[in-house]
Amino acid sequence: MTHTPDHVPSPTASSDEATLAAMGYKQELSRRMKGFSNFAISFSIICILSGGINSLGQGISSIGGASIGIGWPVGCLVSVLFALGMAQIGSAYPTAGGLYHWSSVLGGRGWGWLTAWLNLIGLVTVLGAINVGTYSFFMSAFGDALGLKATLGTQATFVIVITAIQALVNHFGIRLTTRLTDLSGYLIFAVTIVLTVALLAFAPHIDVSRLVTFTNYSGDAGGGVWPQNTSTASLFLLCLLLPVYTITGFDASAHTAEETMDAQRAVPRGIVSSVVWASLFGWIMLIAVVLAIPDMKAAAASGYGVFVYAMGILPGWLRVLLYVGIFVAQFMCGLATVTSVSRMTYAFARDGGLPFSGVLRGIHPVLKSPVAAIWVMSAISILFTLYTPVYSTIVSVTVIFIFLSYGLPIVLGLFAYGRTWTRMGPWSIGGAYRVVATLVAAAMVGIFVVGVQPPNDKALPITAGFLLLTAVVWFGLERRRFAGPPNLEALHVPPVHVSEAGAD
Repeated sequence: MTHTPDHVPSPTASSDEATLAAMGYKQELSRRMKGFSNFAISFSIICILSGGINSLGQGISSIGGASIGIGWPVGCLVSVLFALGMAQIGSAYPTAGGLYHWSSVLGGRGWGWLTAWLNLIGLVTVLGAINVGTYSFFMSAFGDALGLKATLGTQATFVIVITAIQALVNHFGIRLTTRLTDLSGYLIFAVTIVLTVALLAFAPHIDVSRLVTFTNYSGDAGGGVWPQNTSTASLFLLCLLLPVYTITGFDASAHTAEETMDAQRAVPRGIVSSVVWASLFGWIMLIAVVLAIPDMKAAAASGYGVFVYAMGILPGWLRVLLYVGIFVAQFMCGLATVTSVSRMTYAFARDGGLPFSGVLRGIHPVLKSPVAAIWVMSAISILFTLYTPVYSTIVSVTVIFIFLSYGLPIVLGLFAYGRTWTRMGPWSIGGAYRVVATLVAAAMVGIFVVGVQPPNDKALPITAGFLLLTAVVWFGLERRRFAGPPNLEALHVPPVHVSEAGAD
């Protein structure tokens, strides 16, 4: 990949604002985030201590240890492809709500409108999935000790309380949120390292062959996570939902572009580096989990309880300490997701794409946070978990909507590349973009097909119903009403680079 030469002067806040102005927007959000903070917010949402742990049963209960040894890196490569494509576009167009803006520029306002809705639904459902997963982990780790019973009422109460706290923190502005997500980045690294070392140190025996051994644990053998299935190939595809779901949320780096300094460079670096580091550390951590399991059959039979089963080999004090660290990391994961979905909402409302856009685009005059967007989207996320309380179905819906929204601007960029999109930002993979975009298109189809397989077949009518509704709304109303982002024609030539802006 290529970057601008070292002699290019460092951008200032004014050059970031000039780039934003070239896209038709004025600076309203507080631009305080540095490069690490932009990385940390995506890394916190990816949170291998959340999806990697709470969805581990989807891997182990499909094909056993090979789901980690082989399936995890394969699934992570899919996320890397999406990250590379998004990074190149994000470098050229660093705006809040990036995906929506990118599709509008590269394909037209109709594609932008569709991408916005796909991404919003994906972010709302991923927030629900994270917080329902946090509830499940909390009950597994602390429920018995606290005398709590796992009921739908308990789940609803927990999700409402934790989401409200996350929204409240975001309400008070990006400075507080950034400090916490920065801390979360360090915490995830630290807890992952300690967890990995502890599991390997206390493992009753180490059998590396587990990592490449395919064992059919579908049906009762896998705790009913997947229906009985005799096809190893099919089960392998299902196990990919674990890494694909876990390594997601890296669009947060794009959504916070208008709050990031040197956004044309920091945003693509944040996207790619968060995916790469999370993929690597997640793989090492889950390898340790698989190697530490005393009995693979018993572990698989525990279904989604496989991680807690594996942790049984650790001393009680160490296990509780790690549980606390994991719980805090999972809370921070939801916190960062509220930031991401609120910025996407703000950006779409700013262009009049949502009902009550005038309210949802509002920025607090002192805190500089989109308070209405924060609270409204948090509330909708809670309502979704009440409608679809089953964790695996929430995960499948999330994966489908998120990756469709990730893939649309990348595929649109494939057709615009070298035609209406002729100049890249300072971060670019050059002509390799065409290869990446083609592979992304294939991956989008594969993710959709895998994501609607039983027992998550409820994801199909949810997805189909949403797409049908959006088609009716677009052709019946929004095509005539929605103007899209400003300066679309001008943006067929990307914003000037910093070196060029400085010469004006």
